[in-house]
Amino acid sequence: MSQDQHQDRLYSDSRKQIDAFAFDDSVAHVFADMIKRSVPGYGLTLSMLGVLAKQHVTDNSNVYDLGCSLGAGTLSMRENIQGNHVTIVGVDSSAAMLSRCSDIVEKHHSPIPVKLICADVRTIAIEKASMAVMNFTLQFVPEEDRLTLLSKIFDGLNPGGILVLSEKIAFNDKAEEQLQIDMHHAFKRAHGYSDLEISQKRTALEDVLVPESLATHHMRLREAGFSRSYTWFQCFNFSSIIAIK
Repeated sequence: MSQDQHQDRLYSDSRKQIDAFAFDDSVAHVFADMIKRSVPGYGLTLSMLGVLAKQHVTDNSNVYDLGCSLGAGTLSMRENIQGNHVTIVGVDSSAAMLSRCSDIVEKHHSPIPVKLICADVRTIAIEKASMAVMNFTLQFVPEEDRLTLLSKIFDGLNPGGILVLSEKIAFNDKAEEQLQIDMHHAFKRAHGYSDLEISQKRTALEDVLVPESLATHHMRLREAGFSRSYTWFQCFNFSSIIAIK
């Protein structure tokens, strides 16, 4: 573990009251370790953002990392973009996350500028975009606002532009839903989390992170205007979609 990556022990002690999960300073402090040990396939998802950026980002365009957290997705794209006159816009509503993101981005040398904005992703303008990314972000947006947000992203994309949408997903079949949850919890145990930590964090995320099925995501993307959307990755109950304008 690097010096910048602190171990997640936030839910290791039993709590009488578990507050709703928030991306505050305590989470920002351990987030890199937390997401690596909590999201199956997260590292692969990040590296593929770089592959997709190399293929799809065009000259004179913007790239949006919506819910950029500590900037891992931003850096993956930044290292692989070959287009000229490209700006990456990283947006996150957590000041604690964005402060650490700024420090990380500043240490990463690249001719591609990164503009960081502390704001709700629902409020910012999307313009001249060849690529937009929502890496485990939409699941934290209220369900009633999701279509409006995706429609705004679609409108701000250039023709041929792509949206990469990565999400924790739900399953309509109860047996499959339970199987996927069980496998996810097994993954977390294999990465050092105790049953207490798993249980308490799940309680904290209840009603904060609201997953939906892949079918629901694809249907909403069509409603937002995307002509095509494909599931390119899934590991247990985590998945990623490419939507093309």
